[in-house]
Amino acid sequence: MIESPYWLDTLSKSDVDSLKSEAGSIPSGADVAVVGGGYTGLAAARRLARHGASVVVLDRGDLGSGASSRSGGQVLTGLKLDATTLMARFGERRARELFEIGARAIADLEATIADESIDCDYERTGHIAAAAKPSHFAALREEQALLARVFDHEVELVGRERQRSELGSDAYFGLSIDTASRAINPAKYVAGLASAARRAGARLAPHTRVTGLARSNRWRLATNRGDVTATDVLIATDGYTGALTPALRRRIIPIGSYVVATEPLSARDASDLLPARRVAFDTKHFLFYFRLTADNRLLFGGRAEFGAVTAESTRRAASLLRAGIRTIFPQLAETPIAYAWSGNVAFTRDQMPRAGTIGGLFFAAGYCGHGIAMATHLGDAVARRMAGDATPHPLMNDLPPSIPFYDGRPWFLPLAGAYYRVIDWLM
Repeated sequence: MIESPYWLDTLSKSDVDSLKSEAGSIPSGADVAVVGGGYTGLAAARRLARHGASVVVLDRGDLGSGASSRSGGQVLTGLKLDATTLMARFGERRARELFEIGARAIADLEATIADESIDCDYERTGHIAAAAKPSHFAALREEQALLARVFDHEVELVGRERQRSELGSDAYFGLSIDTASRAINPAKYVAGLASAARRAGARLAPHTRVTGLARSNRWRLATNRGDVTATDVLIATDGYTGALTPALRRRIIPIGSYVVATEPLSARDASDLLPARRVAFDTKHFLFYFRLTADNRLLFGGRAEFGAVTAESTRRAASLLRAGIRTIFPQLAETPIAYAWSGNVAFTRDQMPRAGTIGGLFFAAGYCGHGIAMATHLGDAVARRMAGDATPHPLMNDLPPSIPFYDGRPWFLPLAGAYYRVIDWLM
């Protein structure tokens, strides 16, 4: 079993090169320094460079080596909060506005891929939400009516008696089908976005760890490759936000997401699992998500553990996910696991993404597992704000809520995990 993201082994040599270190020294100064070389930072760097700013992107590893090359590659409609919760929390007008941001984010992602001719296996697959209990299917039915009435968004319900037309499993109690979601190869996309930012004029500096950050007339960033000064700084570290920015760190919760990928399946076996090749997830809090890759592997992930991501936790999670595959798809009980990996996704306390400023620094973060399109969108949006565009944006109105007794070390995650396991059992 290879303990690194499957996606990295799909990259061409030019893709790999685009994520690696550039020769020569890093610039000593720029108009904007971007800390974090994933979707957010690279989308922002591309936009800022197009506006004529000098930009340097600093990342402690290869570009995109965090969540941007480790996700399941699902580009989902809406936000992490479902339509019912959006309505209850924000009211109809605001809920519609927020839901539409999700659609705009997917449109921005598609525009970026088209404008830059990024080859990233982008497909309009749609998604399946699989009801883990009969009561969950009833909730999906209520959600269907609300989506149509308030959000002008249509989804189709498929009862359990017909669900094998969409999903080769009897483990669920009906499905909701949303044809507006997408699938992508996340590593190919981040490599293409890096190339696009570089073509626009941004300097990209992977393997450049920022160790200090201070401000007098300009920001000074201390790194392992020398100091960089900048007029403005964008923090684009999301689930890897650390002690460098304590005020932001206290508002961002890193949660491990774990993924395995099988050996390639036959075309027939793959078609039996997901006949329309949709991406899928179930309705539990401790959810599973899964899809087929371009070479017909089953990619299967979930929140298998609530705690710090380590090599040991990744191996434990791989065993749990292997058991999950046997439960959901018993026909794959003997199919070997070829890859296992993990990474951090960033949650906010209210499960809403945000962008804006904190302590004089710009930021965008908190995608809650919906980051591919939203990180592209908010990275571009915060860059426009940095370039002087004052157009209002509904996710730039306030900061993520702070978390009491939290200093960036999520001591409470095991407790949260135990709570959600009980909720999944009871409801």
